[in-house]
Amino acid sequence: MTIEQFYFDIPIYTKVQITDENHDTFIAITDSSKEIVFDGYNPWRKIDSTFYVMNDIQGSSYHYSKYGGYGTMKVKCKRSDDVFMFFIHYDAHTKTLIKIGQHPTVADFHISEIKQYKKLLTTEKLNEFTRAIGLAANGVGIGSFVYLRRIFEFLIFEAYKKAKSEGKINEGDFQKGRMDDRIALLAGYLPTFLVENRSIYSVLSKGIHSLDEQTCLEHFDTLRVGIEIILDEKLEEQKKVEKMELAKKKIVALKGKLK
Repeated sequence: MTIEQFYFDIPIYTKVQITDENHDTFIAITDSSKEIVFDGYNPWRKIDSTFYVMNDIQGSSYHYSKYGGYGTMKVKCKRSDDVFMFFIHYDAHTKTLIKIGQHPTVADFHISEIKQYKKLLTTEKLNEFTRAIGLAANGVGIGSFVYLRRIFEFLIFEAYKKAKSEGKINEGDFQKGRMDDRIALLAGYLPTFLVENRSIYSVLSKGIHSLDEQTCLEHFDTLRVGIEIILDEKLEEQKKVEKMELAKKKIVALKGKLK
């Protein structure tokens, strides 16, 4: 966990267990004696910027880590002077840190980022991705998993339609297969990351049917990033194809000029 991840990525109400590995980040977040600076994205200005933390925690960082309590954090953008508000609570007994409120929301930080996928997702699916992030940002874990699973299924069926149009898949085999079987059948039409991490679907399904809200929230970011990696891989492949097509056209034009 980095400072940027804590403020801008982790949904509210997600319990962060403080361990030896992230203790330095915890101290940086709660230390009022130093100006903590980090890089991030300002969703209000739609710019990358540098931020610094102004907190309002009673006592020293040592006192807070020993006794816990509530705190108000202000994160200020150095380029625009915008101030973002965060409210936290630390339980010293269980060593868990949690954001209990923030403005702007986690969704605000990420909704603009997912617009890059509009070439890959329909308007409906792009809205569902936005909805998933918004629900998680407001503490609704199970509902966010529903929308993530719909996006995952959409990617599978898009690959299926392409494979079917090329006569590379048997409809009966696809329809009767479980999701793992379907992914295996479509391996040549799906991003490598998706094929290698097909368990994402079973985790999303388990979240919808048997996990509680808190557990879903704790794992939402991991699954969201997983889907973004799949989309990134598809986007990169699309850019490669577009570049190749452009190069072909230019080569044909060049041959015409050299005749």
